[in-house]
Amino acid sequence: MKNYYQPEIETASRERILEIQNEKIVKQVKHVYDNVPYYRNLMEKKGLTPEDIKSVDDIKKLPFLTKDDLREAYPYGLLGTDIKNCVRIQSTSGTTGKRVVAFYTQKDIDMWEECCARAIVAAGGTDEEVCQICYGYGLFTGGPGLNGGSHKVGCLTLPMSSGNTDRQIQFMIDLNATILCCTPSYAAYIGETLAEQGYRPEDNKLKAGIFGAEPWTREMREGIEKSLGIKAYDIYGLTELSGPGVSFECEEQHGMHINEDHFYAEIIDPETGEVLPEGEKGELVFTSLDKEGFPLLRYRTKDICILSREKCSCGRTHVKMTKPLGRSDDMMIIRGVNVFPSQIEAVLLKEGFTPNYQIVVDRVNNSDTFDIYVEFSPEVFSDKIAEIQQSEHKLSSAMRSMLGIDPKIHLVAPKSIVRSEGKAVRVIDKRKLV
Repeated sequence: MKNYYQPEIETASRERILEIQNEKIVKQVKHVYDNVPYYRNLMEKKGLTPEDIKSVDDIKKLPFLTKDDLREAYPYGLLGTDIKNCVRIQSTSGTTGKRVVAFYTQKDIDMWEECCARAIVAAGGTDEEVCQICYGYGLFTGGPGLNGGSHKVGCLTLPMSSGNTDRQIQFMIDLNATILCCTPSYAAYIGETLAEQGYRPEDNKLKAGIFGAEPWTREMREGIEKSLGIKAYDIYGLTELSGPGVSFECEEQHGMHINEDHFYAEIIDPETGEVLPEGEKGELVFTSLDKEGFPLLRYRTKDICILSREKCSCGRTHVKMTKPLGRSDDMMIIRGVNVFPSQIEAVLLKEGFTPNYQIVVDRVNNSDTFDIYVEFSPEVFSDKIAEIQQSEHKLSSAMRSMLGIDPKIHLVAPKSIVRSEGKAVRVIDKRKLV
């Protein structure tokens, strides 16, 4: 039996999906043009009016929006309706500048929660589940989005938020939680803590986990599945678009289905802005087709991925995106060399190390320092200095082959790097580069 929350939409024909998108984009562009002066000005600079957009094929004519635009327009410049029609805001962390404040009408919230409900049902969720949500609540979209989706499905919802892991485990065991929703790094932490407390994977009732908000690898997925005794599903979203639920994994676990009746996806060359053919790797761009409060057109996510319309065994017909393969803006320039954290993680996994690591970059006497702290796994931990130095040297050589520069490797004891109960902090850049 296939698991769908809204089968008439999730399994719609390609023709029907295009019909929905074409109808919505015409209305949405007019809505934005009439109600968002900031974006109307961008359109006018390109000589565009709403009449120029007759279908999704015309989206490529529209100007892009970037996070810089969102910061420039903060807080109300991209509001798409009268403030009295909005019932909530959500916000990004603001760690790289001004916070992004997104506005929601009740219709926007209903749409968002339906998208999250689709994700929960795709993970095998029914109205008989106990859904434990350990994403943060408040301004962060993770908790509220999955909380609403859980309600839509009819699950018993445990709105735990993040932190207080002992309490998380107590409720998980005592209330027989069956679905866990949190960041993958926190799921891994819960698995480690359960084992330390003497629990075996079969001692809990969990059957599935829905994890997102940060990058995670296949190896990390396998570790979480083993430690918790579950099947782990990926979910993707951005506060700028709504939150988690923009796309989600099905039972095939090979790419995430984008909710195309609400979000139109493009892949572009991040350097030129040119739209790339399906199957090519590039930057993901999204258009909100029916969001009222904060309706973004052609928003550049900076996430690098690939889109595919290959037939899926789950029966869903919506396009799939790969999990982000990196970002066009997480590149660090160290000693003149372009370095991506994803490259470092790839080397660690290939060399048999855990995904628990931290990169520290600094500048001393006008020269960049580049340190990588990596945990030994408990199975291979050694307290012998000679063995540690030998392993550090081997890992440093592997890093040099991948990156072209030498980082200083620090192999540390298991669990000595602080575990995250929210998003894992992988990079600490102490340089004053501005």
